[in-house]
Amino acid sequence: MSSTRLSMLRAGSLALVASALFAGCATKNDDPTVGWSPNRIYSEAKDEFAAGNYEKAITYYDRLEGRAAGTPLAQQAQLDKAFAQYKNADKAQALATLDRFIRLHPASPAMDYALYLRGLVNFNDDLGMLSFISRQDLSECDQQAAKESYESFQQLATRFPESKYTPDATQRMTYIVNSLAQYEVHVARYYYSRGAYVAAINRAQTAIAEYKEVPAIEEAVYILARSYDALGMTQLRDDTLRVLKDNYPNRDVKRTFDRKSDNPWWKLW
Repeated sequence: MSSTRLSMLRAGSLALVASALFAGCATKNDDPTVGWSPNRIYSEAKDEFAAGNYEKAITYYDRLEGRAAGTPLAQQAQLDKAFAQYKNADKAQALATLDRFIRLHPASPAMDYALYLRGLVNFNDDLGMLSFISRQDLSECDQQAAKESYESFQQLATRFPESKYTPDATQRMTYIVNSLAQYEVHVARYYYSRGAYVAAINRAQTAIAEYKEVPAIEEAVYILARSYDALGMTQLRDDTLRVLKDNYPNRDVKRTFDRKSDNPWWKLW
């Protein structure tokens, strides 16, 4: 091999090495946390979160998890990262982070908070009456998220009844149950108004069977009686009316079947 060609190969190799070293230095310099203590990273992450810079806070929490692996601070960083992801409207990532935390740290003293936060991420406070007033129906996805939220809150209340998060979780559970029952009745009402009486009966019965002692059940029984009447099923209608009268004595049963004044109690508009 000629000396000229050998020199060219050596020069090329040196250039590649220099390029790799430069790239390595550039990558290293891109990380401002190099040389920071875990406590400083955590402090910076909290400051970014407080300023609403959630993505930057998440980046810091990620680095802290690696830097302080195996310590309580790393666990705290994981939970704080999940909350930052939740605030950043990244529900899927928040749930993934929490699921990983729950799987890896089953005995963590922060498990009550992890369960509460998981319920909160799935919680949708637009499930209730306001959504029905604005005629917005719940999707199947919304229902599934609500049920998963309920399950997380229920685990919290069962496993940690003395937790400071349990009272709020219990209230949210009540809200979820009421909202899901309202949804079932809302669908039953929709079917009834369009003459699909069998479908209305099925949906009303589902609400009655699955949800106990919630306000929407009165309307479910009402729709059931009206649907039986529309189908000419007088015995079932009369049985349902007795249930209606026994459980809701203040209801005017005669008005229930007054075709000239067909404006049910639940109609607000």
